Amino acid sequence: MRIRLLPKDDQKALLLAVMERFNEAASLAARVGFAAGVFSQPSIHKLAYRAIRERFGLGSQLAVRAIGKAVEVFQRDKTGCPVFKPHGAITYDERILSFKGLSEVSLSTLEGRERVAIVFGEYQGKRFDRQKGQVDLTYVDGRFHLYATIKVPEDPTIEVKDFLGVDLGIANIATDSDPESEPHSGKAVEDVRRKHNLQRKRLQRRGTKGAKKKLRRVSKKEARFRRHENHRISKEIVSAAKRTGRGIAVEDLKGIRGRVTARGGDARNRLSGWSFHQLYAFLSYKAQAAGVPVVRVDPRYTSRTCAECGHVAKSNRKSQSEFECGACGHRDHADKNAARNIRNAALVQAGAQAAPKPASGLDTPPTAG
Repeated sequence: MRIRLLPKDDQKALLLAVMERFNEAASLAARVGFAAGVFSQPSIHKLAYRAIRERFGLGSQLAVRAIGKAVEVFQRDKTGCPVFKPHGAITYDERILSFKGLSEVSLSTLEGRERVAIVFGEYQGKRFDRQKGQVDLTYVDGRFHLYATIKVPEDPTIEVKDFLGVDLGIANIATDSDPESEPHSGKAVEDVRRKHNLQRKRLQRRGTKGAKKKLRRVSKKEARFRRHENHRISKEIVSAAKRTGRGIAVEDLKGIRGRVTARGGDARNRLSGWSFHQLYAFLSYKAQAAGVPVVRVDPRYTSRTCAECGHVAKSNRKSQSEFECGACGHRDHADKNAARNIRNAALVQAGAQAAPKPASGLDTPPTAG
């Protein structure tokens, strides 16, 4: 959960000062530990704690947290000595940070506790009583935020006899197997990508320090938009499955970038810019919280198999959007047909139905629906 802080000017100075001292202390702890060849919390604490308290004016818990930040890096990699950015995140716990309802937070600074105004969204406020454990203070693009962990209770997993098949793509980000539902179009994402791509090209040509800073902001803005779209789409899919008592069937993402067609440089840019794995991750955790099972199926031939008769032929896929079976004449949107095949494969995998019998004229093996 992300919570925005609204500090006054003097409070902003206090927060920046404690972040700078904290990260200087973490860098010192890393240097001391690396030089001595010790990497555990107790060992570095013994060597650096007193110096950190005296030199940087940090309280005892902030000093311990600064050492812990260095130790976390060493747990991943002991081959180098990290240097932390001045405004890198600080991790607080309940001893040095506490929330005062939904309007203020009290946190330790170099000058003692400071109460700072905070703002919640409606969704966040309803769930804030579930906040648990540590909270990270960050400063990015001139704004302070707290990142808190909340415990979301999971619904019991429902027993399902059917699945909602979901096909992933570029022109349509996600298409489900329900006959009446509309695909989740990728047009809005593509429009944002094109707009930001033009901005990036202009800024790269300028090459100034200010342009580079703005370039980073543009990239972050595009990433936030993609993330928002993935959240929205995954929420709608999970809601549809939950409402109808079905599980969710998706294609195995292994090798998906090789399966999704992307002809030409611009199309390849669209492919590289979309995060299938992020969408799947959002879909998975939302489904788990809702008690909706998610299964992955072998995606081979889902784009060229007729969902009506099982006929498999490359020629069935007439274009990006058009599917027409050469055996039975069935016509459908190509992504919708693929989503139906993914659903069928999940049913076969679950033993709920027999594998389809392909019509004559099969030109590829009928494995995986």
